[in-house]
Amino acid sequence: MNEDEIEDLSAYLYDYVFESRNDIFFYLDMANRFGGPILEAGCGTGRILLPLARAGFEIVGFDINTSRLAICETILAEESDEIRARASVVFGDMRNFTLNREFALLLTPFRSFQHLLTPEDQRTALLTMKRHLQPNGSLVLDIFNPSIPFLADSRYLKEFGDSPPIILPDGRQILQRDRVISRNYFNQTQEAEEIYYVRHPNGVEDRIVKSYSSRYTFPYELEHLLTSVGFSITTIFGDYDKSTFGDKYPGELIVVARKAE
Repeated sequence: MNEDEIEDLSAYLYDYVFESRNDIFFYLDMANRFGGPILEAGCGTGRILLPLARAGFEIVGFDINTSRLAICETILAEESDEIRARASVVFGDMRNFTLNREFALLLTPFRSFQHLLTPEDQRTALLTMKRHLQPNGSLVLDIFNPSIPFLADSRYLKEFGDSPPIILPDGRQILQRDRVISRNYFNQTQEAEEIYYVRHPNGVEDRIVKSYSSRYTFPYELEHLLTSVGFSITTIFGDYDKSTFGDKYPGELIVVARKAE
Protein backbone atom coordinates (compact mmCIF):
# COMPACT_ATOMS: atom_id res chain seq x y z
CA MET A 1 0.00 0.00 0.00
CA ASN A 2 1.21 3.51 -0.74
CA GLU A 3 1.17 6.32 1.82
CA ASP A 4 -2.21 7.70 0.73
CA GLU A 5 -3.82 4.25 0.92
CA ILE A 6 -2.39 3.71 4.40
CA GLU A 7 -3.75 7.10 5.50
CA ASP A 8 -7.18 6.25 4.08
CA LEU A 9 -7.20 2.91 5.90
CA SER A 10 -6.12 4.52 9.17
CA ALA A 11 -8.90 7.10 8.83
CA TYR A 12 -11.47 4.40 8.09
CA LEU A 13 -10.41 2.36 11.12
CA TYR A 14 -10.22 5.34 13.47
CA ASP A 15 -13.79 5.20 14.78
CA TYR A 16 -13.62 1.44 15.22
CA VAL A 17 -10.32 1.58 17.13
CA PHE A 18 -11.40 4.42 19.43
CA GLU A 19 -15.08 3.55 19.73
CA SER A 20 -14.66 2.70 23.42
CA ARG A 21 -12.84 5.92 24.31
CA ASN A 22 -15.17 7.44 26.90
CA ASP A 23 -14.56 11.16 26.40
CA ILE A 24 -17.69 12.22 24.50
CA PHE A 25 -19.75 12.76 27.65
CA PHE A 26 -17.00 15.05 28.96
CA TYR A 27 -17.16 17.29 25.90
CA LEU A 28 -20.95 17.31 26.03
CA ASP A 29 -20.64 18.55 29.60
CA MET A 30 -18.17 21.25 28.54
CA ALA A 31 -20.56 22.32 25.78
CA ASN A 32 -23.45 22.55 28.23
CA ARG A 33 -21.27 24.53 30.61
CA PHE A 34 -19.88 27.08 28.15
CA GLY A 35 -22.42 27.03 25.32
CA GLY A 36 -21.88 27.61 21.63
CA PRO A 37 -20.98 28.24 18.98
CA ILE A 38 -18.20 25.67 19.27
CA LEU A 39 -15.02 25.20 17.24
CA GLU A 40 -13.21 21.86 17.24
CA ALA A 41 -9.55 21.85 16.24
CA GLY A 42 -8.54 18.48 14.83
CA CYS A 43 -12.09 17.20 14.35
CA GLY A 44 -10.98 14.17 12.33
CA THR A 45 -13.83 11.83 11.44
CA GLY A 46 -16.32 13.75 13.58
CA ARG A 47 -16.13 11.43 16.58
CA ILE A 48 -16.72 14.41 18.93
CA LEU A 49 -18.24 16.90 16.48
CA LEU A 50 -21.20 14.77 15.43
CA PRO A 51 -22.50 13.94 18.94
CA LEU A 52 -22.29 17.64 19.85
CA ALA A 53 -24.22 18.61 16.73
CA ARG A 54 -26.82 15.93 17.44
CA ALA A 55 -27.15 17.34 20.97
CA GLY A 56 -28.17 20.70 19.51
CA PHE A 57 -24.93 22.68 19.48
CA GLU A 58 -23.72 24.80 16.58
CA ILE A 59 -20.23 23.52 15.80
CA VAL A 60 -17.52 24.00 13.20
CA GLY A 61 -14.64 21.55 12.90
CA PHE A 62 -11.39 21.63 10.98
CA ASP A 63 -8.56 19.21 10.39
CA ILE A 64 -5.41 18.92 8.30
CA ASN A 65 -6.07 15.24 7.58
CA THR A 66 -8.12 15.12 4.37
CA SER A 67 -8.86 11.38 4.68
CA ARG A 68 -10.53 11.83 8.06
CA LEU A 69 -12.33 14.99 6.93
CA ALA A 70 -13.80 13.10 3.98
CA ILE A 71 -15.25 10.49 6.35
CA CYS A 72 -16.72 13.21 8.55
CA GLU A 73 -18.30 14.91 5.54
CA THR A 74 -19.78 11.59 4.36
CA ILE A 75 -21.35 10.90 7.76
CA LEU A 76 -22.58 14.47 8.09
CA ALA A 77 -24.25 14.29 4.67
CA GLU A 78 -26.42 11.45 5.97
CA GLU A 79 -27.65 13.44 8.98
CA SER A 80 -30.94 15.34 9.09
CA ASP A 81 -31.29 18.81 7.60
CA GLU A 82 -31.48 20.22 11.13
CA ILE A 83 -28.15 18.73 12.17
CA ARG A 84 -26.42 19.65 8.89
CA ALA A 85 -27.57 23.24 9.39
CA ARG A 86 -25.62 23.59 12.62
CA ALA A 87 -22.49 21.54 11.82
CA SER A 88 -19.78 22.07 9.22
CA VAL A 89 -16.19 21.03 8.61
CA VAL A 90 -13.33 22.65 6.71
CA PHE A 91 -9.70 21.92 5.94
CA GLY A 92 -7.34 23.80 8.23
CA ASP A 93 -4.03 23.82 10.07
CA MET A 94 -4.35 24.83 13.73
CA ARG A 95 -1.30 27.06 13.40
CA ASN A 96 -2.80 29.38 10.80
CA PHE A 97 -6.50 28.70 10.20
CA THR A 98 -8.78 31.68 9.54
CA LEU A 99 -12.55 31.43 9.89
CA ASN A 100 -13.43 35.13 10.28
CA ARG A 101 -15.69 34.52 13.27
CA GLU A 102 -15.47 33.96 17.01
CA PHE A 103 -16.64 31.07 19.18
CA ALA A 104 -17.71 30.66 22.79
CA LEU A 105 -15.83 27.37 23.15
CA LEU A 106 -12.84 25.84 21.38
CA LEU A 107 -12.09 22.14 21.81
CA THR A 108 -8.79 20.43 21.05
CA PRO A 109 -9.53 16.80 21.98
CA PHE A 110 -7.54 13.59 22.15
CA ARG A 111 -3.97 14.85 21.88
CA SER A 112 -4.21 16.48 18.45
CA PHE A 113 -2.19 19.39 19.91
CA GLN A 114 0.74 16.98 20.27
CA HIS A 115 1.23 16.84 16.50
CA LEU A 116 2.76 20.31 16.81
CA LEU A 117 6.42 19.43 17.17
CA THR A 118 7.98 22.65 18.47
CA PRO A 119 7.12 25.18 21.20
CA GLU A 120 7.02 27.83 18.47
CA ASP A 121 4.32 25.94 16.56
CA GLN A 122 2.40 25.36 19.78
CA ARG A 123 2.52 29.02 20.68
CA THR A 124 1.45 30.06 17.17
CA ALA A 125 -1.48 27.64 17.32
CA LEU A 126 -2.61 28.94 20.71
CA LEU A 127 -2.50 32.53 19.46
CA THR A 128 -4.57 31.53 16.44
CA MET A 129 -7.07 29.75 18.68
CA LYS A 130 -7.30 32.77 20.96
CA ARG A 131 -8.15 35.02 18.01
CA HIS A 132 -11.13 32.80 17.24
CA LEU A 133 -12.60 32.99 20.74
CA GLN A 134 -15.19 35.46 21.93
CA PRO A 135 -14.27 37.70 24.88
CA ASN A 136 -14.05 35.39 27.92
CA GLY A 137 -14.38 32.40 25.58
CA SER A 138 -13.04 29.05 26.80
CA LEU A 139 -10.48 26.57 25.50
CA VAL A 140 -10.44 22.88 26.44
CA LEU A 141 -7.14 21.23 25.57
CA ASP A 142 -6.41 17.52 26.08
CA ILE A 143 -2.91 16.03 25.84
CA PHE A 144 -1.15 12.96 27.20
CA ASN A 145 0.83 13.53 30.38
CA PRO A 146 3.72 11.06 30.48
CA SER A 147 5.66 10.01 33.55
CA ILE A 148 9.46 9.94 33.53
CA PRO A 149 9.52 6.13 34.00
CA PHE A 150 7.09 5.81 31.09
CA LEU A 151 9.37 7.83 28.82
CA ALA A 152 12.38 5.76 29.84
CA ASP A 153 10.63 2.40 29.50
CA SER A 154 12.25 0.45 26.66
CA ARG A 155 9.31 -1.98 26.47
CA TYR A 156 7.46 0.56 24.33
CA LEU A 157 10.17 0.22 21.69
CA LYS A 158 8.53 -3.12 20.94
CA GLU A 159 4.95 -3.60 19.81
CA PHE A 160 2.47 -3.09 22.62
CA GLY A 161 -1.26 -2.94 23.18
CA ASP A 162 -3.99 -5.18 24.51
CA SER A 163 -7.06 -4.15 22.50
CA PRO A 164 -9.11 -7.11 21.24
CA PRO A 165 -9.53 -7.67 17.49
CA ILE A 166 -12.10 -5.56 15.67
CA ILE A 167 -14.49 -7.18 13.19
CA LEU A 168 -15.39 -4.85 10.32
CA PRO A 169 -18.72 -5.02 8.45
CA ASP A 170 -16.96 -6.55 5.43
CA GLY A 171 -15.64 -9.42 7.55
CA ARG A 172 -12.05 -8.23 7.92
CA GLN A 173 -10.51 -8.73 11.35
CA ILE A 174 -8.24 -5.93 12.59
CA LEU A 175 -5.73 -6.12 15.42
CA GLN A 176 -4.20 -2.73 16.24
CA ARG A 177 -0.88 -2.31 18.04
CA ASP A 178 1.59 0.53 18.63
CA ARG A 179 5.33 0.93 18.79
CA VAL A 180 7.69 3.76 19.66
CA ILE A 181 10.53 3.96 17.14
CA SER A 182 12.71 6.59 18.77
CA ARG A 183 12.62 9.35 21.38
CA ASN A 184 14.37 12.69 21.42
CA TYR A 185 14.50 13.70 25.06
CA PHE A 186 15.94 17.13 24.28
CA ASN A 187 13.14 18.16 21.91
CA GLN A 188 10.51 16.10 23.79
CA THR A 189 9.47 14.36 20.58
CA GLN A 190 9.03 10.78 19.54
CA GLU A 191 8.59 8.81 16.35
CA ALA A 192 6.01 6.06 16.58
CA GLU A 193 3.98 3.59 14.54
CA GLU A 194 0.36 2.51 14.41
CA ILE A 195 0.40 -1.13 13.32
CA TYR A 196 -2.63 -2.87 11.84
CA TYR A 197 -2.77 -6.63 11.40
CA VAL A 198 -5.53 -7.28 8.87
CA ARG A 199 -6.97 -10.76 8.40
CA HIS A 200 -9.22 -10.99 5.36
CA PRO A 201 -12.21 -13.37 5.12
CA ASN A 202 -10.22 -15.53 2.67
CA GLY A 203 -7.47 -15.99 5.27
CA VAL A 204 -4.93 -13.62 3.72
CA GLU A 205 -3.13 -11.50 6.32
CA ASP A 206 -1.55 -8.05 5.93
CA ARG A 207 0.61 -5.98 8.27
CA ILE A 208 0.11 -2.26 7.63
CA VAL A 209 2.17 0.41 9.37
CA LYS A 210 1.47 4.12 9.70
CA SER A 211 4.29 6.29 11.08
CA TYR A 212 3.76 9.57 12.89
CA SER A 213 5.56 12.11 15.07
CA SER A 214 4.40 13.75 18.27
CA ARG A 215 5.63 16.01 21.05
CA TYR A 216 4.90 15.60 24.73
CA THR A 217 4.49 18.71 26.86
CA PHE A 218 4.81 18.72 30.62
CA PRO A 219 2.16 20.41 32.81
CA TYR A 220 4.09 23.52 33.84
CA GLU A 221 5.32 24.02 30.29
CA LEU A 222 1.75 23.94 28.99
CA GLU A 223 0.58 26.31 31.72
CA HIS A 224 3.36 28.73 30.76
CA LEU A 225 2.49 28.51 27.06
CA LEU A 226 -1.16 29.27 27.75
CA THR A 227 -0.57 32.19 30.09
CA SER A 228 2.12 33.66 27.82
CA VAL A 229 -0.38 34.08 24.97
CA GLY A 230 -3.20 35.47 27.09
CA PHE A 231 -5.15 32.56 28.56
CA SER A 232 -6.15 32.25 32.19
CA ILE A 233 -6.25 28.65 33.43
CA THR A 234 -9.42 27.82 35.33
CA THR A 235 -9.26 24.04 35.82
CA ILE A 236 -6.92 21.12 35.21
CA PHE A 237 -8.36 17.60 35.12
CA GLY A 238 -6.56 14.27 35.14
CA ASP A 239 -9.23 12.37 33.22
CA TYR A 240 -12.62 12.69 31.55
CA ASP A 241 -14.34 11.88 34.85
CA LYS A 242 -13.01 15.26 36.08
CA SER A 243 -10.72 13.61 38.60
CA THR A 244 -8.02 15.74 40.15
CA PHE A 245 -4.93 16.11 38.01
CA GLY A 246 -2.09 14.01 39.39
CA ASP A 247 -4.21 11.07 40.49
CA LYS A 248 -3.39 9.14 37.31
CA TYR A 249 0.19 9.22 36.08
CA PRO A 250 0.83 8.73 33.22
CA GLY A 251 -2.57 9.80 31.96
CA GLU A 252 -4.56 12.68 30.57
CA LEU A 253 -3.76 16.35 31.07
CA ILE A 254 -6.95 18.30 30.35
CA VAL A 255 -6.74 22.06 30.72
CA VAL A 256 -9.72 24.39 30.74
CA ALA A 257 -8.62 27.97 30.11
CA ARG A 258 -10.35 31.27 29.52
CA LYS A 259 -9.41 33.99 27.07
CA ALA A 260 -8.16 36.77 29.32
CA GLU A 261 -9.35 40.33 28.93
